[in-house]
Amino acid sequence: MSVAELIPAMLGFLGVLVLNGYEAFAVETSAYELKLPDNMPVERFDFEQKGIEEWKTVEGKWTVEEMPAAPSAKKVLMQRAVGNQYNVIVAPGGPYTDVDVSVRFKLISGREDASGGIVFRFSDGKYYVVRANALEDNFRFYYYDQKRYQLATAKVKPPALGQWHTLRVVAVADLNQAYLDGQLLLDHRDARFKRGQVGLCTKTDSVTAFDDLEIKAYTSP
Repeated sequence: MSVAELIPAMLGFLGVLVLNGYEAFAVETSAYELKLPDNMPVERFDFEQKGIEEWKTVEGKWTVEEMPAAPSAKKVLMQRAVGNQYNVIVAPGGPYTDVDVSVRFKLISGREDASGGIVFRFSDGKYYVVRANALEDNFRFYYYDQKRYQLATAKVKPPALGQWHTLRVVAVADLNQAYLDGQLLLDHRDARFKRGQVGLCTKTDSVTAFDDLEIKAYTSP
């Protein structure tokens, strides 16, 4: 049995396994948590000193704006387009294989959708995305390849409009875990995308602010 096959078998036990050289912790709550090494490089984006000139806008109206009570200081990354199906922006750096990505987000408005998400393993227009939506009681994991396909979902209390929340994704090999406000909610295996960049996304008429994007990752050669 491989290490990747051993990890699910360890659910419900307290222990430590190693996957791709990283630790996967099996905890007593019947869920394991992936963890990249503490000494891995970390890239941080708080939009205070640098704008998004080096970012790649795939779709949407993305701007750096001042916002009172922003988590980092005064500035945030805003997405204000309301006429697209998906709005995506890709951060500089990468491509990465294994990643631990977190971001603060504030859902400001949206009638059809009020969402924010993390894009990872973005390459040639294909990617994974985890998103939360203030108008729905679910937290979902998708992949995008010409259109979006759902991989996993969890029932949640919708994140409130006008408040700051936290998204986090950890991906090691084909294991993908996602957190909302510090709670591990999604745990799914999928191997279709191996490497790529990290980004942010919204859907349709969502107006959303982002701040404190942090990327801990292995940069693939």
